[in-house]
Amino acid sequence: MKSTLKILSLFFVLIMISCGGGEEQKKETSKAKLKSTTTTKKVETKKAETKPSKTIDLTSKGVGPIKSLTLSAEIDQTMVAHGKDVFKKMCTACHKATKKFIGPAPKNVLKRRTPEWVMNMILNPDEMVQKDPLAKALLIEFNGSPMANQNLSEDDARAVLEYFRTLK
Repeated sequence: MKSTLKILSLFFVLIMISCGGGEEQKKETSKAKLKSTTTTKKVETKKAETKPSKTIDLTSKGVGPIKSLTLSAEIDQTMVAHGKDVFKKMCTACHKATKKFIGPAPKNVLKRRTPEWVMNMILNPDEMVQKDPLAKALLIEFNGSPMANQNLSEDDARAVLEYFRTLK
């Protein structure tokens, strides 16, 4: 019985010694708090930056076949219907008309981009991502998901652009 009591006492003392060092644990906790504060500052800095999808650039025409495009003041409803149909068939796997999905929403895109840039992105996404700085930034923002080249004709792409004009 006495030997069992001695063994239990020794075991209890060893546990107390191994659990000691509360001061070291407090120091580690304070280090973690410092790291947390530093991380918070970095996140706040990133939030202040404008996302590429929200960046307004009404000067760049992008890279591709469309060098100049003038939009009429009146929206062509026949073209809108065709563009909506093309968009539903070819684009909705990655784009939702009014909200972010795998790719950006086209709603109000012409308030942020030139018509030429939009057309070139539709017609020439591979080269745009390689050479256009904004297209590169969008690729990063959308987790490296490149826009698929749907091989649309210029007429189909123009109809899709006309449909985008109606998304408000």
